[in-house]
Amino acid sequence: MSRAVFFLSSAGDLAAGASCVLDGAEGHHATVVRRVRVGEQVVLTDGRGTALDADVTSVGRGDAVCLVRVTRSVPQSPLLVTVVQAIPKGDRGELAVDLLTEVGVDEIVPWQAERCVSRWRGEKVDRGRAKWDAVAREAAKQSRRAWWPLVSPVANGAAVAELIGAADAAWVLHEAATEPLATLLATGAQPESGRVVLVVGPEGGVSDTELDVFEGAGAAAVRLGPSVLRTSTAGVVAATLVLAGTGPWGRSLDHRLEGSTDD
Repeated sequence: MSRAVFFLSSAGDLAAGASCVLDGAEGHHATVVRRVRVGEQVVLTDGRGTALDADVTSVGRGDAVCLVRVTRSVPQSPLLVTVVQAIPKGDRGELAVDLLTEVGVDEIVPWQAERCVSRWRGEKVDRGRAKWDAVAREAAKQSRRAWWPLVSPVANGAAVAELIGAADAAWVLHEAATEPLATLLATGAQPESGRVVLVVGPEGGVSDTELDVFEGAGAAAVRLGPSVLRTSTAGVVAATLVLAGTGPWGRSLDHRLEGSTDD
């Protein structure tokens, strides 16, 4: 049975034999939601590549003390994928973040596109990002990732163009494009390392002005297939295609967070 995973910001500073305390939100989750018990084995991670195999030594009201048995450093993928996700309406943004985290993307950028129905203004900017970040954290724990995705501040078109200009490869998903992303990847367009940026438009699509700016910054317009996917799933499919080769889906299990219980 897989061990429960908990976030510990100080995980990278601990050595085998050290004791640590899970408190706050993680302590509540461990003791009240997961109901960990003394003697149970858990995994602690800082979300930045550190994985600690630990034993629960005591449980209190909302906190648990753990003894670190083994420390591991999980290497980051040489290929980093950023998904620029236009902000969908309703809860489809959280769905997109959840699935993007599960497939292994490294950065998720909320994008306030011209045709977005949902608008993040005022307090909604911080609230929306915090909600996406919380979803990414829980999905990262569930999918047993040692490297958790960064949920960046909301971006406008100019900021997205800057991301594209700094990338090793960038593609904009567009229903009118003629070149399938899968075909490009099969011909070696994907780098084996560096940064790939995927831009996912809103329900109303990427505007002509936005597309011109992004192509001018170095992106190419591509399509996924004969059907038009929802904005909440298109990025997931595109990221999976990219990551299936040289990304985490193409690497050995030595890159997973979960280690042997006999470590």
